[in-house]
Amino acid sequence: MTAFIIIAILSIVEGITEFIPISSTGHMILVEKFLTSFMVTSELNKKFMDTFLIVVQFGAILAVVICFWKDINPFIKDKNIFKERMSLWSKIIVGVIPAGVIGILADDYISKVFMDNITIIAITLIFYGVILIFVEKKITKEATVSNFSQLTYKIAFIIGFFQCLAMIPGTSRSGATIIGALLLGLARPIAAEFSFFLAIPTMAGATLLKLMKNGLDFNSYEWLLMFVGTFISFVVAYVVIKWFMAYIKSKDFVFFGIYRVILGIIVLFLI
Repeated sequence: MTAFIIIAILSIVEGITEFIPISSTGHMILVEKFLTSFMVTSELNKKFMDTFLIVVQFGAILAVVICFWKDINPFIKDKNIFKERMSLWSKIIVGVIPAGVIGILADDYISKVFMDNITIIAITLIFYGVILIFVEKKITKEATVSNFSQLTYKIAFIIGFFQCLAMIPGTSRSGATIIGALLLGLARPIAAEFSFFLAIPTMAGATLLKLMKNGLDFNSYEWLLMFVGTFISFVVAYVVIKWFMAYIKSKDFVFFGIYRVILGIIVLFLI
């Protein structure tokens, strides 16, 4: 039962934090450390947890697909809409290239050096929190990209490099891509949506890569835990995405930056 409690809590944390700019991986690592310091859990070995923290994100991917299916579905008869959707998907693929290349080359190093380093997580929470606040306060010019037809392949590719920053836990994949998108002139809703869309191939690829490296030799109980966790993260992420898209129509990201800074400082004092 202890394992189910930990998995359920981590899955809820994943669903809440994946698409808002506060770092899902950083939060899950911090919460896991906190929970396991109070609970005896020999059932959850390091190999399983290393895989679970990536695989659970697949539920969040499905939430994005369901939420935005009417906007990204390429299987449509209208030729004009089909061209628009294929253009969008081609920009998403271009945006994923940097993370795909760097992720394959640096995955082992990143997992070894950064994944369990609480100090680095705290520092990145604070650093990118400050950056997020600064970007929101300093960007006063009107956005030049207010729809996806105005998004160029060059801009999509550069946003893809910003996404690579999130390979260090505590950064936030959505936070890095949104910051990059805002700096490059994207309107806030378009920046958030493109961040969501980039997550689909990025997180699917990360899940596949982790399963290939760690193997599939988990027992039936561990597979059950992964399934339950993925389902919980899907449900929670779906609700959060709906809320987040409504939130940014009238508000900026300063609140999330402040939250990151406060959390990072608390973590530094506690370690």
